[in-house]
Amino acid sequence: MDFIKIAQTAKAASLEIADVEIAVRNRALLKIAEELETRKEEIFAANKEDLDASAKYVEWGEMPKSVFNRLKLDENKMHDMIQGIRDVAALPDPVNKKLFVRELDKGLLLYKISCPIGVLGIIFEARPDVIAQISALAIKSANAVILKGGKEAKNTNRKIFSVINSALAKVKKFPKNVLQQVYTREDVGQMLACDKYINLIIPRGGSSLVKYIKENTKIPVLGHADGICHIFVDESADLEMAEKIIIDSKTQYPSACNSVETLLIHGGFPYKEKLLAALQLAEIKLNYMPDNWSVEYGDKILAFKYVDTMEEAINHINTFGSGHTDCIITRDAANGEKFMNRVDSAGVYMNASTRFADGYRYGFGAEVGISTNKIHARGPVGIEGLTIYKYKLIGNGQIVADYIGGGRKFTHKDLN
Repeated sequence: MDFIKIAQTAKAASLEIADVEIAVRNRALLKIAEELETRKEEIFAANKEDLDASAKYVEWGEMPKSVFNRLKLDENKMHDMIQGIRDVAALPDPVNKKLFVRELDKGLLLYKISCPIGVLGIIFEARPDVIAQISALAIKSANAVILKGGKEAKNTNRKIFSVINSALAKVKKFPKNVLQQVYTREDVGQMLACDKYINLIIPRGGSSLVKYIKENTKIPVLGHADGICHIFVDESADLEMAEKIIIDSKTQYPSACNSVETLLIHGGFPYKEKLLAALQLAEIKLNYMPDNWSVEYGDKILAFKYVDTMEEAINHINTFGSGHTDCIITRDAANGEKFMNRVDSAGVYMNASTRFADGYRYGFGAEVGISTNKIHARGPVGIEGLTIYKYKLIGNGQIVADYIGGGRKFTHKDLN
C-alpha cells in the first residue's frame, strides 16, 4: 500500500474512533496489555536480533552507546510498558469533556468540548517501547496514528506492532486502521508532505532528526530537539540533598533526555569540594568549563562551573539550555520561587531530580514525548496533549438578524 493510501485510511479511521465510546477504547487498551504480557518472549527474541545487529556499529563508533541503550528492551522496560498501558486505561476519558457551557441567550447554548486532534504522524529512533506508549495514548484520546520507527529497531517494532494489532482485532466495535506503521526513508518524506491527512507530527529522537522534520514540513510539530537540563546548587543548599539529586539526575539513566547535563554551583556554597568529590565517587566525569555548554552527553559526564549569583545561573540556563527541565537545590523558598518563575523551561523544579520529567511519573500513564513548544502542549505530553477542542452551539431556530436591530440581546451567562 502506498503512503497516500495509508494516510487516507488513517484519516477515515480517525473519524470513526472519534465516535467510539470510552468503554470500547479501554477494553482495547487492556487487551493490548494482556497480549503483550502473553507474547513478551517473542518480543524479546525480536529485540535480541536488533541488538545483535547493532552491537557492531557501537564497536565501530557508528552508533552512540546511548542509542544502543535505548534500543534494549529488558524485563523492567517491558513491565513499565505494560503497566503504562493499564494506567492509561484507568485514566478518565480526555475527550467529550465540557470545558465550558455558556448561555448566549435563552435556548441558545454554546459548549466548548474536548476532541481528538485526528491523525498523528510519529517518527522515532531506537526506542521500541515508544510504539506501545503512543498507541495507548492515541487510543485513549481517540486519535489515529501512523508510526515510523528507526531501522535499528525494525524487528522489535514489527513484532510489537503485530502483537498490538492482533489484540485490537479481538475487540468488538474497535475500528480498523487506527494504528498503522511504515518502514522506509521514503515514507518519512511522504509523511512530512501529507498535510492534507496528517494533523500533527511528533518526533522522538536526536536534535538532527527534530531539526530536519521542522524544516521539511508544513504540519505542526510537537517535540523537543535537545535535553540540555541544568541543576543549580544555591549557596543555601543542603549538601546531602544536593548529592542525592545530582547523582540521580545524572546516573539513574544517563542517556535519557531528562538527565542533567550541566551543574552550576554558587560560589558561596560552603561544601563545593565535598560535593564534587561525591559526584566523582559516583563515577561521574566532571567537565570543568567546556568549550560548548549545549552538549547532550547521554553518558556519565557532567559539565559544571561556579557562578557568583543566582541571576548568573538563570541567565546561563536561559542562554544555553533547551527549555526542557531545570532544577534549583536550595533551602531558601524565595530563591526557589524566583528561579522557577524566571527560568524559561517546560519543567522547573526545586529540590527534585530532573528525571521526574516523564509522563508516567506525572501520572499521565505514558507520554508521546516531551515538548518544549509554547503552544498547545508543553512538558511531558500525555492524553490531554493529544486533544484539542471544538465549539458546539445548540439553538432553537435563532438567527443573527434578531440580535442586530431585532430587539434580542445576548445574555452571555456561564453555566459551569
